[in-house]
Amino acid sequence: MQCLQARVLDYNPAMPTLRAYEPHDFAPLHKLDQACFPAGISYSKTTLRYFLTLPSADCTVAEDGGRIVGFILTEENPPLAHIVTLDVDSKHRRHGVGTLLLETQEANLAGRGVRSILLETAIDNEAAVAFWKGRGYRIEATLKGYYLGRIDAYEMRKILPGARQSGMKLGEST
Repeated sequence: MQCLQARVLDYNPAMPTLRAYEPHDFAPLHKLDQACFPAGISYSKTTLRYFLTLPSADCTVAEDGGRIVGFILTEENPPLAHIVTLDVDSKHRRHGVGTLLLETQEANLAGRGVRSILLETAIDNEAAVAFWKGRGYRIEATLKGYYLGRIDAYEMRKILPGARQSGMKLGEST
């Protein structure tokens, strides 16, 4: 009976709903970013607000029961985009929320002409590195002292499907 009780008590969230960022989301997004990353790596209010207000920014929010449980923030200059951050509440991790946010954002970016996406992640954040690799991102470079002047980061890139050159040469037609 204890095993059954433990299973009933396990947290298993339903998949959240996704929507576009709205200005009133700022405080919960900042709070979530502070919870997801250590001091100095998490964004200050000023920096997060800067990224959110860039004309090239796109932010998708995941909500569960009216509460923000994740978000992805990107900036773009097609054919290139940059993932600024992907944050998921600790109780919702490993339940597909990050993947849902990422796949949705990748589709949105591809629809606007983005063919390649870059991001940075700390090399000692094994869970994040595994997450990105599992979704097709490859390590391109090591950025020495990227975080706080002392923590190295990987620069990772994904070429979006359909962005690879076909066998045709410039000027050929089908």
